[in-house]
Order: sequence, then C-alpha cells, then structure tokens
Amino acid sequence: MVRRTKEEAQETRSQILEAAEKAFYERGVARTTLADIATLAGVTRGAIYWHFSNKADLVQAMLDSLHEPLDELAKASESEDELDPLGCMRKLLIHLFHQVALDPKTRRINEILFHKCEFTDEMCDLRQQRRTASLDCNVRIGLTLRNAVNRGQLPTDLDTARAAISIHAYIDGLLYGWLLAPDGFDLHTEAERWVDTGLDMLRLSPSLRK
Repeated sequence: MVRRTKEEAQETRSQILEAAEKAFYERGVARTTLADIATLAGVTRGAIYWHFSNKADLVQAMLDSLHEPLDELAKASESEDELDPLGCMRKLLIHLFHQVALDPKTRRINEILFHKCEFTDEMCDLRQQRRTASLDCNVRIGLTLRNAVNRGQLPTDLDTARAAISIHAYIDGLLYGWLLAPDGFDLHTEAERWVDTGLDMLRLSPSLRK
C-alpha cells in the first residue's frame, strides 16, 4: 500500500510537470497561473503545493529533468582521473545539440527557458536559481578545461576561467538563436562542426591566453 501511494504521488507529480510544460509553452511562464496548471493536470492547487513551492520550482524541476542523460559525461569530464576530458565534453555538447534538435520535450523546455520565461517579480526565485546554476556551470566547465590542460589537450597558458565563460556563452548563444529561428542554421547534422568550432576557439584564440 505504501509503495502504491508513492507511485501515485510520483504519477501526480509527473502529471503536474507535463501540464506545466504545456501551459508554459503555450502562454509563457508569467501568464500561466498555478490554477491553470491544476486545471490542465486534473488536480487541485493543493496537490501542486504538495510537490512544488511555486512556479519557479516547477520550471526548475523541468530543467533538472533534462540534465540526467548528460550527468555521466559531465562527471567524467570533471574528474581528474578522466584520460580524455575534452573528448567527454565534446560528446556531451554534441549530445545536447542532438537532443534539443530531435527530442520535442527537450526542445519545448529549452524554448520555455530561452524565450518564454520572464523574470517578473513573482519569478525572483527562479532568477536566483538560474543565476546560481549559470555560475555553477562556469565552475564545472572550468574544471573540465583545467583537466584538459593537464592532459595536454589545451594550451598550458589557457585562461580557464575566461575560457569557461566564453564556451558557455557560445553554447547558450547557439541554442538561443536556433530555438528562435530553426531555419537559420542546421543544429542537428552540423552539431559536430558547431561544437568543434567552439573547441577551436579554446585552442587557438590568443585572447584566451594568460
């Protein structure tokens, strides 16, 4: 009975997330209320508050669900014991581009994040969450780049902090632009070349040297 209750709770949580994704995608985050999501999910507002504190928590939960397939590669690239940290990072980024281009759910959630998520007063929590996540991402990329330097895959005088910010901005910029205008360039079949362009910047840019 306990297991069934846990399964039902997980099913309700999944229903709420699916409804939130649909509502945020169609109306934008700011114009969607928790009552809208409850109606769409077929649950009460109380059920939403049982699982999530507010809309910011809902958005963050959607984003967290996208990271799971990439976690193994990310952890490998950040490990000092990994023999090919830059290769792991390359695979991770190619996988990310393929996932955004081919998986409808991943694409919708990224569109919500980049183009339909307004940081209004009620979304201050989400703004702080995204700020923290962005800074943490820079740190984690920096770890990978330092590992790559130590393995001889990147120049010994690479400014890894500046390089981490640069590659992070490059990836975000590509995703932002493709989600806004998918016909502007090919994210899927050209994924490897787009990633290698960014890695070439790390290897060759004089401005990224100390």
